[in-house]
Amino acid sequence: MGLALLIVVLKTISLRHKDERYNLAARFWARIFALNFLIGVVTGIPMEFQFGTNWSQFARITGGVIGQPLAMEGVFSFFLESAFLGLFLFGEKRLSAKMHWVSAFLVFVGSWISGFFIIITNAWMQHPVAYRVLPNGAYEVTSFWGLLTNPWGLLQYAHNMSGAVITGSFVMCAVGAFYVLENRFAEQGKIFLRVGVVVGLISCITQIFPTGDLHGRYIAKHQPAAVAGMEGLFSTQRGAGIVLIGQPNEEKQTIDNPLVVNNVLSFLIYGTTEAEVKGLDQIPRDQWPEPLPLLFYSYHIMAGLGTYFVLLMVVAGFLLGRGKLFSSRSVLWPLMLSFPLPYIANTAGWMTAEIGRQPWVVYGLIRTSEGYSKYVSAGNGLFTLLGFMGIYSVLSILFIVLVYRIVQRGPETAAPNPAAASMTNV
Repeated sequence: MGLALLIVVLKTISLRHKDERYNLAARFWARIFALNFLIGVVTGIPMEFQFGTNWSQFARITGGVIGQPLAMEGVFSFFLESAFLGLFLFGEKRLSAKMHWVSAFLVFVGSWISGFFIIITNAWMQHPVAYRVLPNGAYEVTSFWGLLTNPWGLLQYAHNMSGAVITGSFVMCAVGAFYVLENRFAEQGKIFLRVGVVVGLISCITQIFPTGDLHGRYIAKHQPAAVAGMEGLFSTQRGAGIVLIGQPNEEKQTIDNPLVVNNVLSFLIYGTTEAEVKGLDQIPRDQWPEPLPLLFYSYHIMAGLGTYFVLLMVVAGFLLGRGKLFSSRSVLWPLMLSFPLPYIANTAGWMTAEIGRQPWVVYGLIRTSEGYSKYVSAGNGLFTLLGFMGIYSVLSILFIVLVYRIVQRGPETAAPNPAAASMTNV
């Protein structure tokens, strides 16, 4: 989803300035986008099937709510994205430059609408709104507009899409840095770096503020147990500090070897250092997020990497503005080697969201223990899990090999301008 936006940026610059180099750059990244799209379809569809296989109780009770956004994601956004992706990949010679830009833009719109419907589904599980309970115990939507405008979903969507753009930007920067360091396709590498750093810097800042800040405040208001678990706050505190490093000790209900910045957590959530932050001591023990240490570490990995991303992009942006980035090997190397980190940060962020919701599959309404398929044995679940892990591992290796071949082959080179060539010969 982040790469779709970057392709639109490249196509826009190419169309506006009539610069074929940016069009070639967009064509190069379109090949990688197509691979991502293919792998996403193959791996994503089974994720929706598991609602009926592994979570049949949950699907039966909540199908009247979650079925609608999931169906719209497939019917509208998926077909929009796939149809115009075909036009973008194979229709450049048959479409005008403006229509080819439109096809790229609609691929971007389709991918982001797809993300929106998925996020809205998850947001209802995090913060259920616009529903009622039927006599048979099932849930149905009372206002579809209320479901789509769930405040939790809007904040989560903004935060998630910033993370997607960060991922795309870092991958683009990594390839650009690789080409510049290798002095191979260096001109295209500089374009990748220029666009990747500018977009990456903006998205890294928005990931923290306002999207991360507002989403964190909303979580603290509606899921205080999740925030307490993320911060390892076992006891309610006035002027609570933020733990930078430490190990949660559930048995003693303390943080071992903590490095704490006093009063910061209260300020971040409530805007004042004197505010009281609810700890796990005010939450019933059977409603604590589990496993608590994994929640704590996932959150701190996400937050730590997010801080690193901002610092790296600020330095890279400063050097880019000074015209020194392309010769600064001490910054190009971190840009090249950091490309896996946004994937880790996004995964840690999703783990934080989903573990923080526990022990609820729909927060405050349905416990996780009430949602799974009761007639599917643990052995069958484990067998299918291992099977999917094996298949996904093979697909991952194939994906990496194919992307590696595309990167090694490099972008196409622009045909020389005949007039410029004749002047050079003279």
